[in-house]
Amino acid sequence: MGTVTLGVSIAVPEPYGSLLQERRASFGDPAAHGIPTHVTLLPPTEAEAADLPAIEEHLSRIATAGRPFPMRLSGTGTFRPLSPVVYVQVVEGASACSWLQKRVRDASGPLVRELQFPYHPHVTVAHGIAEEAMDRAYEELSTYEAAWTCGSFALYEQGADSVWRKIDEFPFGAGGGTPAVPAQGGSSVDQPSLRP
Repeated sequence: MGTVTLGVSIAVPEPYGSLLQERRASFGDPAAHGIPTHVTLLPPTEAEAADLPAIEEHLSRIATAGRPFPMRLSGTGTFRPLSPVVYVQVVEGASACSWLQKRVRDASGPLVRELQFPYHPHVTVAHGIAEEAMDRAYEELSTYEAAWTCGSFALYEQGADSVWRKIDEFPFGAGGGTPAVPAQGGSSVDQPSLRP
């Protein structure tokens, strides 16, 4: 069956997703229309196609153990000069994203991998383009705001045409599940209240 390139992410819903995708394209990022607007939980990862059922079962278990949480984007940030990326900041929901991505990559599951950089939830709006265009993205989206309730995450596969397509979506369990957010008053992603 061969290998596939997979990613796990939280989709930025409409109307925000399309707007940020169009803005990314307007800055001259050629990848804009091949990548749905998202917050990454698992970066592009090679996997055996035969492992897909186990991967989907793993992700389903994680989602069932969580519950919806508020997400808010506000303003811009950059990873330059370390990495040529300008992004919209996740200012609410970051702890929940960290909680989720740790479980997606957990050593007991089928998607184990080390990260190149420490995990930092964000929404990329420019990557690997001219510095002037990166500066424009940083400035023009500096007052950007969006908020929604995150109710799921999804598994994506990158096609031979470099376009990412959703394979499956995993809604959070309704009520009684382990919260995908820290207890009130704390920001640590390792609080006991987060463990199943």
